[in-house]
Amino acid sequence: MSSDIPNFYSGANIFITGATGFVGLALVEKLLRCIPNVGTIYLLVRPKRGKDVDSRLQDLLKDRIFNLLKEQKGDASFKKVTAVSGDVGQENLGLSSEDENKLIENVNFVFHSAATLDFEASLKTTVDINLLGTRRIVDLCKKIRNLKALLHVSSAYVNSNRKSAEEIIYEAPDDPDRVIGLTNTLDEAALDHITPSILRDHPNTYTFTKALAEHEVAKANSSFPTAIIRPSMIVGAWKEPVPGWTNSKNGPQGFIMGAAKGVVRRLPVDKNLVYDYVPVDVVVNEMITAAWYAASLKPPETPVFQCTTSTYKPFKWALVETEISKLLHAYPLKSAVWYPTLKLLPSLFLFRISAFIFHMIPAYILDTVSRISGQRPILVKLHTNVNKSLGRLAPFIFNEWMFDNSKSLELHRKLSDSDKNVFGIDVEKLTWETYFSDLAMGVRQFLNNEDPKTLPAAKRKDSVLFILNLLIQFFVIGLLWFLTYKISATSFLTSLYFIPVIAFVFNLL
Repeated sequence: MSSDIPNFYSGANIFITGATGFVGLALVEKLLRCIPNVGTIYLLVRPKRGKDVDSRLQDLLKDRIFNLLKEQKGDASFKKVTAVSGDVGQENLGLSSEDENKLIENVNFVFHSAATLDFEASLKTTVDINLLGTRRIVDLCKKIRNLKALLHVSSAYVNSNRKSAEEIIYEAPDDPDRVIGLTNTLDEAALDHITPSILRDHPNTYTFTKALAEHEVAKANSSFPTAIIRPSMIVGAWKEPVPGWTNSKNGPQGFIMGAAKGVVRRLPVDKNLVYDYVPVDVVVNEMITAAWYAASLKPPETPVFQCTTSTYKPFKWALVETEISKLLHAYPLKSAVWYPTLKLLPSLFLFRISAFIFHMIPAYILDTVSRISGQRPILVKLHTNVNKSLGRLAPFIFNEWMFDNSKSLELHRKLSDSDKNVFGIDVEKLTWETYFSDLAMGVRQFLNNEDPKTLPAAKRKDSVLFILNLLIQFFVIGLLWFLTYKISATSFLTSLYFIPVIAFVFNLL
């Protein structure tokens, strides 16, 4: 089997769910830029905040991810993109009869990436969006006249109840119809009460419902070709369209964003554990190639491809621990509120103690200043929400999983040399140190919205904040020593020995 992906998708019309999200947005950009003769791209978009779907589409196409496409091709490619009003959480996807008929008559490929990623969402919400939403997509696909393939974006963590997982569909954690029936018949309080017994060894409703959704896709393979990809934690771009591009605040990009501001100073991670991160452009390439594979070979069972790095290019925070601090000052922010620093703490207990000193106390001080100056205080609320969510995030923070990606690597080998260059999914040449340098620049530009031209002014401010930070540290250590001297019965000279101890504990926290 030889691949020529641009020609394979030439003239094909594509329907995408989740297009307003991180992965969906990157997929639209990639299709427009690298498949020049792609047909119409239909995006399922919800009306939101008083805006109709066409207005939301125009806002979407203004994202800076499209800058390279605009430079290369102008705005002409955007004429291929059209919004369809709907919602995977509604019956029949919330489609009008006119839009449904348009999709039935014209679509060739469906990329389903819409999901709720909220780990704290109720079982009813996640069932409606992740499980029933997938079933509704499958029902639509059964009506489409010339469907070549359905590509479903799942998650490697559907198998987080296992320490390792292969690229197969494991037994369903429950009967999906039974779970749907419970969410339809029980009131919210009763459902919340029995949710832990339903989830059993799954850490949250997200992984549970995404696991059930895979079986909806697998059952449909007898009607039309299907494929599933399982990304792990999706992070900023490795190469395309710009190294470090991101619009997601989840995972390491969110940590760097807060640390660069000077408001996140401690991070609960075990630096010696393997954390499975995968760049968003690799995920998008695997979506495109997996759909090509399914449509070309029409395998009798749904192929599963794990878009992961833990067994192939493992990442540990120990690799970049010293580099992160350097990067915070190599790419500082003009809008930083304090001198950036980031320390890694190996337990929630240590983090909570340290966070009280280095997050909450400064947050109350800075929020008070914000109120006095007429600005909206946000830091106390931010850190309070983070602390509340840590209990649910702990299983993912302090555990590691080994996700086999042999089939993904085999898929890459099936590509022609030209397709490997454009749609490659092998991360052999990725170096995490270089990647995080690009990510720090990307976070500065795309999340903190600071133009590269402001870097010299930001570095000057960083120098001033460094001096102020030292003065504050000397003051706090001196104050603690003075209190120690006053409270204890030691002499002035003897109490001086406490200063290194206080400074060590202060630095440790």
